[in-house]
Amino acid sequence: MGTLTGQVAIVTGGGSGIGESAARLLAAEGAQVVICGRRPAPVDAVARAIEKDGGLCSARAVDLEQAETAAELVRWTLERFGRVDVLVNNAGHSSHARSVRWVGRKEWDSVVAVNLTAVYVLTQAVLPDMIARQRGTIVTVSSLAALKAGLIGGAPYGAAKAAVRNLMQHVHNTLRNQGIRATTIMPAEVDTPILDKRPHNPDATARATMMQAEDVARAILLCVTLPPRTVIEEIVMSPTILRDQSQDLAVAARAGAPDGAV
Repeated sequence: MGTLTGQVAIVTGGGSGIGESAARLLAAEGAQVVICGRRPAPVDAVARAIEKDGGLCSARAVDLEQAETAAELVRWTLERFGRVDVLVNNAGHSSHARSVRWVGRKEWDSVVAVNLTAVYVLTQAVLPDMIARQRGTIVTVSSLAALKAGLIGGAPYGAAKAAVRNLMQHVHNTLRNQGIRATTIMPAEVDTPILDKRPHNPDATARATMMQAEDVARAILLCVTLPPRTVIEEIVMSPTILRDQSQDLAVAARAGAPDGAV
């Protein structure tokens, strides 16, 4: 019997990267895991792999840019499994244009919808069940960009990640006495598929210095499996070696700029 046997955990962005690694670890501890992602094929494959290893996992295709589908994920989980003990807000994406000078409204709205609004919607949706049972854990994967704004994360991503950090502080400060634990994890660079969409795609040498998805997943597992009497409010994670990011910054400064802009 695992530490999480009998508990139900929702993990967003579960088709790859940190979400996939977290789902595997939570399932290995006995949780019934529900993963979601925009595309059905990746999350279905992860769910099948977890079940092949003896875990419990269900997959749902969900576009978190649409607030109603985010809320529906929680409703479906409650109807199917009767409870939600853990919510891992992991899904996220960034813009191509990094500088506030060049970010268009469409990109801004898309990044904020997934990285902030969906977290608000999902958190609000799980709280009634958690409060009724006086127990629940919400872990939100923010970013070091919430603390160190700049071109690596980009303007909309950094702003949204700073906002979810504040939102988790609100949950912690207002609901801790009702048994609700809220944690923000702020990783620096992690070698996950989100890097492929950067203006400058880091090469293998650069990625070799970065944290891996499983590193952040282990931090998530720690926050979830501690005794209910203890909450980790925030975790900041960084690669031990700080790589040269000068080329990344140079490319990011020009991404999305119109021809001839100075």
